[in-house]
Amino acid sequence: MNKRALIFGLCGQDGVYLAKLLSDQGYEVHGTSRDKEMANTSGLRRIGVLDDVTIHSAALLDFRSVLQVIDDVRPDEIYNLAGQSSVGLSFVQPVETFEGIILGTLNILECIRFLKLPARFYNATSGEVFGNTEKPANETMPFQPRSPYGVAKSTAFWTVANYRESYGIFACSGILFNHESPLRPSRFVTQKIVRGAVDIAQKKTDQLTLGNLDVSRDWGWAPEYVDAMARMLRQDAPDDYVVATGVSSTLTGFVEAVFDCLGLRWRAHVETAAELMRPTDIRVSVGDPARAKAKLGWSASTKMPHIVNRLVDAELERRAGKADLRAAQ
Repeated sequence: MNKRALIFGLCGQDGVYLAKLLSDQGYEVHGTSRDKEMANTSGLRRIGVLDDVTIHSAALLDFRSVLQVIDDVRPDEIYNLAGQSSVGLSFVQPVETFEGIILGTLNILECIRFLKLPARFYNATSGEVFGNTEKPANETMPFQPRSPYGVAKSTAFWTVANYRESYGIFACSGILFNHESPLRPSRFVTQKIVRGAVDIAQKKTDQLTLGNLDVSRDWGWAPEYVDAMARMLRQDAPDDYVVATGVSSTLTGFVEAVFDCLGLRWRAHVETAAELMRPTDIRVSVGDPARAKAKLGWSASTKMPHIVNRLVDAELERRAGKADLRAAQ
């Protein structure tokens, strides 16, 4: 029989690409949305995988709801990609961020324990747990988060580690640094930049207002990063892994690359505003993917300049009515 996977957070960027990957590998793929009748399936449709997944209703903060769907599906692998995913929004909605990330993770782990299910569990955490990284962060670097999102992801990480050690659950955390795709919502700064620059190129506006341009981030390509997730659950023993390119680029460099793709001079169109600055921010974020390369055989092949080209091309195609993203993977 084919393996069966259950993805919490199916309709988000990573959930969509993971569903595609697992479906292509012969998995029976199930996923959750708070209300399956109202699920935003546009991403699944755009990459041609909607007909290959089964969607269930489940609320991650409702233990009975999580228990029901896990018991119904009885998956071999469970992926937790759900919860509030915006660092900026976590400053505005810290309680929702904490509840969704921490309690949601705990509910899944408790259901696995309660059902005595021999499922392997992947939990998505973030490079935000490290805070500023003066050198590339590896799995042994202390956590020093600088946002409610980072604090919540840190707590979820240690919850997973505790259940792994205390109850013998095959549970892993992927410490993923920034990873982008055309499926990112517009509230993320990368998509804000791409869409704003295309608006300027198409004469819809003349200015783009951003926050702090001096930060540096380690940007990767989301379809590659979900491959690392799947590989973690195929190891002989559970472990945690940093997933990153190992290269950090400034936001200024990202902006310049986007505008260059469109033949524009970014300085003529971009301004900064104090109200878009975060209360605290990470100046430099970069990861060390050496363990992932050595143990998983995984490394990132798409770096920032190529990512920018793909994002701009995808946005132009979307506006031209060509929304099929299967070629963008």
